[in-house]
Amino acid sequence: MVPRQSGNLAFQRRVEAPAPILEPGARDFLNHLRFTTMGCRAMPRTELFEACALLQGSPAAAKEAHAQALMRCLTEALGAPARILAPGVTELTFDESWLLQLGRACARGDEASLTFLLNSRVEPAHRRLVRFLVHRISECFSLV
Repeated sequence: MVPRQSGNLAFQRRVEAPAPILEPGARDFLNHLRFTTMGCRAMPRTELFEACALLQGSPAAAKEAHAQALMRCLTEALGAPARILAPGVTELTFDESWLLQLGRACARGDEASLTFLLNSRVEPAHRRLVRFLVHRISECFSLV
C-alpha cells in the first residue's frame, strides 16, 4: 500500500533559506565571536561581574579579552546556552543574529534598538555589563 500524498508539496520539501549576505565588518565581528567561542569551550564558565572586573585596559588585548568575557558569560546573561556555529559557516543562528544586531546598534549609537535587544533576552542584572562588552568589541569592527 502506497501512502497518499497531499496536494500541497510545499509542506513536504524542506526549503533552504538563502544565506544572509554580510558586509565584511559584520562577517569579521561574527567570526571573531565564533573563534572566541571555540577557545572558550575548554575554559570554565565564569560569572559576568567577575569577568568584567578582570578586564585589562590594554588596547592590544582589549578585543580578545572583551570577546572572551562575553562568550564565557553569555549563558549566564541569557539564562540558556547560546547556539554559536563554527567560523566561516554562512548560516546564522538566532543567537548569532541577535549578537550581530547588538553590535550594529552599538556601532550606530542606536540606543533604542540596543535597549530593545538587551531587554528582549538579557536578565536585568546583566544588561549593563553585556552592553559594555558588546560596545567594546564593536568598536574594533566597522559594522556601520
